[in-house]
Amino acid sequence: MKKLDVVLKDKSYPIVIGKNLIDTLGERIKEFYKGTKLAIVTDENLNSIYGERVKKNLEKDGFEVKLIVVAAGEKSKSFGVLQELYNGFLDFKLTRSDLIIAFGGGVVGDLCGFAASTFLRGVPFVQVPTSLLAQIDSSVGGKVAIDLERGKNLVGSFYHPEFVLIDTELLKTLDKRFLWDGMAEVIKYGCISSKELFSRLMEFKDEEELLNNIDEIVFKCCDIKRKVVQEDEKDKGLRMILNFGHTIGHGIEKYFDYSKYTHGEAVAMGMYMITKNSEELGITQLGTSNKIKEILSKYNLEYNLDNIDMKEIVESTTLDKKNIGNKMNLILLEEIGVSFIKSIDNNEIGKYIY
Repeated sequence: MKKLDVVLKDKSYPIVIGKNLIDTLGERIKEFYKGTKLAIVTDENLNSIYGERVKKNLEKDGFEVKLIVVAAGEKSKSFGVLQELYNGFLDFKLTRSDLIIAFGGGVVGDLCGFAASTFLRGVPFVQVPTSLLAQIDSSVGGKVAIDLERGKNLVGSFYHPEFVLIDTELLKTLDKRFLWDGMAEVIKYGCISSKELFSRLMEFKDEEELLNNIDEIVFKCCDIKRKVVQEDEKDKGLRMILNFGHTIGHGIEKYFDYSKYTHGEAVAMGMYMITKNSEELGITQLGTSNKIKEILSKYNLEYNLDNIDMKEIVESTTLDKKNIGNKMNLILLEEIGVSFIKSIDNNEIGKYIY
């Protein structure tokens, strides 16, 4: 088992990483929580595999547990489903001294975290991420949000969990598509901050070797994100580098109504496309986009997108939360492992996207 601590000005919390940890969840909760009520938010897929197991184990530890189950998929990050959570909390008579658990991937973590941050002006919560993407990225750092029809994560807040419990054994039941989806974000960390991680990923010969080393990979990614968040908690500067590939990626997700490509698949294409263009503009070291293409192909991720009106992607970026006035902050690479923030006028965005 490995442990990291996120140390912030107003709050600190641990990230615990290891195998077969979910059956110890109750013991870990008792270390800081003296109450008995636990509301667990999960999705239909996870509930069918783990729901009863988690609920019964927590009940054996003396907790009163309510499971609230939402539909799987990005469309659950909506006001309608948020309202369902609030009603579930009210039915359970949840108070500000009780505890909420987000048991799921990035959608559940974002949705549940936002619900926890706003219900009764804030109820403590715990992140138990079950997908690779959530384990290495969305569960750490306190960003919680829901989507609007006009864009992703446009309503949200910064609200940190009491702790993050990462059980890498849960990845064994993850659909292969979502394993590769998570690998897109792993690759992102290599691109923006760690040439060593990028090289390590290129060395693995197959999926078995990757999974045999997954604890090391999760630890490395969480450590990178932890350090970035500690330096820039509220996303005013350095933390923006974590959005590499996301400007185009979010546009692709929205273009296809969040139904054709997963978040990681869209970000993968975003990383390649923006790097290819920044290379052509003389900003990025030649050959960098080919390295990204190679590693994306190795992990079963598409790198390019044909037959799409890129002007619509450009239009969607005008609502991006990274916009400041008529400026946009783009994340670009000097080379693999070295990233920087470039502020551009909104009317310049086209040359970086197509």
